[in-house]
Amino acid sequence: MQYKMIVLDLDGTLVDSKKKISQRNKEALQKAMQKGVKVVLASGRPVKGVMPKAEELELEKNNGCILAFNGGRIIDVTTGECLFEVDLPDGYLKTVYELSRKCNIGLVTYEGNDKLITIDDNEYIQLEIRVNHLERVVPKDMVEYVTFPVAKYLLAGDPKEVEKAEPIFKEAVGKELNVFRSDPFFLEILPAGIDKAYGLQKLIDVLGIKREEVIACGDGYNDITMLKFAGLGVAMGNAVEQTKAAADYITLSHDDDGVAAVVEKFIL
Repeated sequence: MQYKMIVLDLDGTLVDSKKKISQRNKEALQKAMQKGVKVVLASGRPVKGVMPKAEELELEKNNGCILAFNGGRIIDVTTGECLFEVDLPDGYLKTVYELSRKCNIGLVTYEGNDKLITIDDNEYIQLEIRVNHLERVVPKDMVEYVTFPVAKYLLAGDPKEVEKAEPIFKEAVGKELNVFRSDPFFLEILPAGIDKAYGLQKLIDVLGIKREEVIACGDGYNDITMLKFAGLGVAMGNAVEQTKAAADYITLSHDDDGVAAVVEKFIL
C-alpha cells in the first residue's frame, strides 16, 4: 500500500517525555513530506497547543493540517483556514460543573485560541496551561462567565478520582455528549460524535484521500477510534493496553523514535 497521509497524536506519540520532537522523527517526517505524504497532527490540545509543533515540522510549507480538540477543529496550516469546527451545545455547563464538585476534580474550558477558563487549580491543570502556552482566566462564577461557544470541557485530577468520575459523567450527559478519558488524569467532554476518527473522516473527504491510504499513530484512549479508522493503525510501545489492542501494528515508544520507525518501515 502506498500511504498518502500519516496522522500523529502529539503527547506520548510524536513528542517524547520532555515534550520534544526528536531529530530522527523530524528528519523521517521531512523525507515523507518530500515524497508527497501529508502529515497531520491530531491532538486533544487546543489550536495554540498544536501549532508550535506544526511550525517546527514546517507543515505550512507542505500543506499539513492539524486536528485540534480531538477533531473539533481542523486547520489547514498553510492557509490558516479552519476547514471544520463544532462547539458544545448550550445548557450543560451547570451540570458538568456541579458534578466536578461532587467528584473532586477540576474543570476547565477554553475561550478563543489562547485562554483557559477555570476556578480550579491542580498539577494537571497546570500541565495543560504550561504545555499549551495558555493564559489562565479565573472568573468569579464559572457558569455565569462562560456565555461564548466552547469546543470542549476538560476535567482534570488524580487518576483514581477521574476513573471513578467517568461513569458518573457518562450517566449524566453521555447520551447527548461524547465523554471519554484521553489520559488517566484527563476526562474530556466533546460534542456528540466528535473524536479523532470523525475529524479524520472530515479531512480525507475534503482532500480526496481514502482511509486505506492513511497511517495513524497514537498512545492514548482518545486515539483508539482513529487507529481503528485508519488503513494502518499504529500504537506506540508506551501506549495504554486498550490502544495496543486496537492497533494493527505496535512500534517503539515515544522516547525511542517510534514515529520515525513507522515512517521508515511503511513510507520510506
